[in-house]
Amino acid sequence: MSLAEATAHEDRQVKPMYLVAYPKIIFLYPTMIAALLAGIYMLVVSSLVARQVDVTPKAPPAAVAEGTAPAAPDAAAPDAAAPAAAQPAAALHEATMNEMSSRTDVHLVGVAFLVIFALNLIVFAFDFPRTTSLTLFFFIAAAVLGLLLTFRLNDQILPALNTVLKSYRPLANATFYFSIFGIIAAIFIAVFINVQFDYWEVAPNELLHHHGFLSNLERFSAPSLKIDKEITDIFEYFLLRSGRLILHPSNERRAFVLDNVMNITKKEAQLTRMLGALQVQVRDSDVADEMT
Repeated sequence: MSLAEATAHEDRQVKPMYLVAYPKIIFLYPTMIAALLAGIYMLVVSSLVARQVDVTPKAPPAAVAEGTAPAAPDAAAPDAAAPAAAQPAAALHEATMNEMSSRTDVHLVGVAFLVIFALNLIVFAFDFPRTTSLTLFFFIAAAVLGLLLTFRLNDQILPALNTVLKSYRPLANATFYFSIFGIIAAIFIAVFINVQFDYWEVAPNELLHHHGFLSNLERFSAPSLKIDKEITDIFEYFLLRSGRLILHPSNERRAFVLDNVMNITKKEAQLTRMLGALQVQVRDSDVADEMT
């Protein structure tokens, strides 16, 4: 087998790479998982509390005169001996929520969910491109939490703020958490369907852009392709190992920016190996042509 034939055979063996740019909504997956776990916990707790709650109305003691027959029970009054499950659903639900509102673990679940949700919103609102900015964020967060604990444990320091902190007891039922999970999950499904119609393919000797519902295709030359990798946010890289890839085709004036590419370090390494192999193959092919 000649050198040119061997090079062509290697070209056929190289598998194409696929690059997908995702919207920032994908970084909400911690909130989605937290909502699912909180919903399951609240569902289990509410079921246990509902079994223990007794909403049976207590019959008032009636003075029965000696020698007189007891009064006939009112047909409209509920049966005092009926189990809690036979009571009206509204009364059972109200009694269950009243009992759950006194449980500390239920409020801790609400606080934990809100903390995770707040951290997710911070990822959307700010960029932390360097470790120093991340360190500053954790320092500020630790300082705020320390002050809140100080005010919470010492009544004499800012009593008004201490009263607010003691009264802050967030409570939500399982339906609320499952609704949050369902909304984010539905958006995720729509996103993953949408990216099937907009992605990049790096094949031997060419760069392909697939986009549109009718599978529109743009072709660019892959040899001499320059790529830049940027980690724009430490949190985003921590959550999905994501970052930004910038593609500079040799025959194009414009650069193509792909934001939120998952596993960007692995993708960049694979691209480097593929482009290096393509450059070596092109040079070997030229040498083979000169020898023939």
